[in-house]
Amino acid sequence: MKKVLLGGKAEVTQCCLGTMTWGVQNSEADAHEQLDCFVAAGGTFIDTAEMYPVPPAKDVIGRTEKYIGSWLKAKPERRKQIFLASKVAGPRPGGWIRANRKPEYNGKEDDETFNSALSAEQIREAIDASLARLQTDYLDLYQIHWPERYAPLFGNSCFRPESVGGGHHLVPSKRDFSSMEEQVKAMGDLIKQGKIKHWGLSNESSYGVCTFCQTADRLGVPRPVSIQNDFSLVDRRFEMELAETCHYLNVSLLTYGSLAGGALTGKYTPGFERASKGNESRLSEDSRHKKFPKFQPRYLGSATAEAAAKYCELARSKGLAPSTLALAWCTSRSYIRSTGSVIIAATTVEQLKENMEALVTDLDESTLAAIDKIHRENPNPNCDQYMSA
Repeated sequence: MKKVLLGGKAEVTQCCLGTMTWGVQNSEADAHEQLDCFVAAGGTFIDTAEMYPVPPAKDVIGRTEKYIGSWLKAKPERRKQIFLASKVAGPRPGGWIRANRKPEYNGKEDDETFNSALSAEQIREAIDASLARLQTDYLDLYQIHWPERYAPLFGNSCFRPESVGGGHHLVPSKRDFSSMEEQVKAMGDLIKQGKIKHWGLSNESSYGVCTFCQTADRLGVPRPVSIQNDFSLVDRRFEMELAETCHYLNVSLLTYGSLAGGALTGKYTPGFERASKGNESRLSEDSRHKKFPKFQPRYLGSATAEAAAKYCELARSKGLAPSTLALAWCTSRSYIRSTGSVIIAATTVEQLKENMEALVTDLDESTLAAIDKIHRENPNPNCDQYMSA
């Protein structure tokens, strides 16, 4: 597998193994099988989060990290062979995220005043809990999962603080935010303590990237090496001004959602449900958005479905699986090809193998031009779907 340097510092494979289905759609045995397959293919980069699996819930939180931890414990030598990343959660309703971090927090799962946040105290307790579940004493990359300030998140792109009365996008009643300085200091302390090697951002904007980097420089803390954002054929927002920001600040893109929750595989598009061996490897009714239709609805809106159908037709005309077209397009972007990584997630080994192969597929100029034409007709349909409701 091709390797790149995140932020010019951390060597990883351009293909990153996503893990968020492990614990709901996938068993521990499934997770270990995927890990074995990925590492055998030359993969090193594995991404998880304290909040996984998804859909996130108090009865499953932390399972994904535990599954990775049991895989590492079985053969401790594996730890030096991989680059392991996790994330600390930002604000979210309920107390169940924070309650999962310490035994003395048991009983606070439903306490609405016990929200997760990004204070130094919460970052410290979150990393310790993740390290325990993962059965390791350090992480190669620790990411802030989403911001602790008002910012449009998860398919929303318009800055509208008045829509939540100036509160947080996910917790409108929250007004007391941890400062970026506090967050950066906390990450710097974790680096000094040897608990993490690098840190990164996720679901961030140019304002966030610039301010975090400026704050890190002022405090003498290493800058974040990466930003993990939603990026796909149906959400190309990154390639506007955020790509320029990250280029000049040397912050590498880690893409998630590059198959738009499966929408770009054809599995939800009539006539393409069995468009590849990956699609055939799992029953349609077992797909994420069939089982959990209220989770990540941005991936299944009418505008996204319309665009997905056109991309599926284009893939067929080029003799490609729809998922291959979608993932190969990601690696055609200069900022991914040279320094970035694409996170692929799968619920079967067949899907995983197909996705890994897609990332080494080159698209010709006519295919790229056809993709741009579809995009021009229906730009970023994954975003702001309330506008067309």
